[in-house]
Amino acid sequence: MHNVTLIKGDGIGPSIMEEAVKVIDATGVQINWEEAEAGLGAYEKYGTPIPDETVASFTRNRVAFKGPLTTLSGGGFRSINVVLRQKFNLYANVRPARIWPGVNTRFEDVDIVVVRENTQGLYCGLEHYLTPEKDIAESLVVVTREASEKIIHYAFQYAVDNNRKKVTVCHKANILKFTQGLFLDVAREIAPSYPAIEFDEKIIDAACMHMVMNPAQFDVVVTTNMFGDILSDLTAGLVGGLGLIPGANIGVDAALFEAVHGSAPDITGKNLANPTAVIMAGAMMLKHLGEDAASERVERAVKKVVFEGTFVTPDLNPNSRAGTTEMGQAIRDAMV
Repeated sequence: MHNVTLIKGDGIGPSIMEEAVKVIDATGVQINWEEAEAGLGAYEKYGTPIPDETVASFTRNRVAFKGPLTTLSGGGFRSINVVLRQKFNLYANVRPARIWPGVNTRFEDVDIVVVRENTQGLYCGLEHYLTPEKDIAESLVVVTREASEKIIHYAFQYAVDNNRKKVTVCHKANILKFTQGLFLDVAREIAPSYPAIEFDEKIIDAACMHMVMNPAQFDVVVTTNMFGDILSDLTAGLVGGLGLIPGANIGVDAALFEAVHGSAPDITGKNLANPTAVIMAGAMMLKHLGEDAASERVERAVKKVVFEGTFVTPDLNPNSRAGTTEMGQAIRDAMV
């Protein structure tokens, strides 16, 4: 029996998470789902976006499965995702993006995994105003050797463990000599320890250009926090959008799995949300729990349903009359 903290989230979160839980339960893996609250709904109910009970649940279980959470732009509370990653030292954000048969895209050969340092960089939360008028603001970037070593070792080991051939470090060390320079130096120092893995380095703006022109040259990409946030959305666009992209946040002794898209309040309650991303995040979670066979069953079923294109949400097939619940049922029916 596995104990997992279940955070259904805001907006479309509860509807897609319900389908994901049903799919995971259909594998036969025994999971005790311990439901907890977070996000805008929790803030409105309790006055905090992350109640103490939610933190306590994750602390006990060390594994969480999370739907999308609403974070307001500008003012308001800090991103709950960032807070959870820092509190539980979920230092590695892993987002695979690969071509899906049955989904129309511009490319046929995309299979990229973005590995992003998840706790530092520009997202460390060190921000302040420099004047009483609040007309000058400053955000501080933190890059440490320790965190850089951990994430770069993680990226290379991921490549080894998953039969990958190449790791590309993306940086801006030509301008940000100290922070990005440190990250690049660490990557150069570590790369020779993995002689079977090809090592490449690209300046971040050039990497974006190369990624949209010839994505096949990328395999595993490792980078700092904000650059990884941007690149992982870019790779999602190459393969059909965020509705297909799962995410894992991995720490030494804790892990959180999630859909990487937003809470989509405009389609909440309309049975239109694509559950693929969060179901695939569930497959990643099953693998993390050592349930490899169940993970593969889920992945095969999702691929089959997406390829057939009949019982999929309208974002995948505009002519489809199926919705969130119908797609979830089709995936369960396809599991063998």
